[in-house]
Amino acid sequence: QVRLVESGGGSVQSGGSLILSCVASGLTYSNYCMGWFRQAPGKEREGVATISRISRTNYAESVKGRFTISRNNTKNTLFLQMNSLKTEDTARYNCAEQFTSVLGACPRDSRTYDYWGQGTQVTVSS
Repeated sequence: QVRLVESGGGSVQSGGSLILSCVASGLTYSNYCMGWFRQAPGKEREGVATISRISRTNYAESVKGRFTISRNNTKNTLFLQMNSLKTEDTARYNCAEQFTSVLGACPRDSRTYDYWGQGTQVTVSS
């Protein structure tokens, strides 16, 4: 059994910052891809950023230079540091884990991920 629990969401003004955290149970956390995904009402789920077991990262173009994904394998924790937030970043953010080993960068396709947290809301106002 694997459980993912997110925290850190909230409301912030445009230009502000937030840090999201995801605590995972299970030793397989350190072996597979982890990612952050978001979905706004009426829009498709978007892969924001992913990270491999050796910390190779893969970012959506819209967040490059603003968001940073990282992981602490010993503590089974995933982070997303979000800077220079825009109103377009408003969405519910979920962390997810993939239970299939891959070579290279982890995909940002949500359909390839197996375990999901319940999410945390991020709202950016102008």
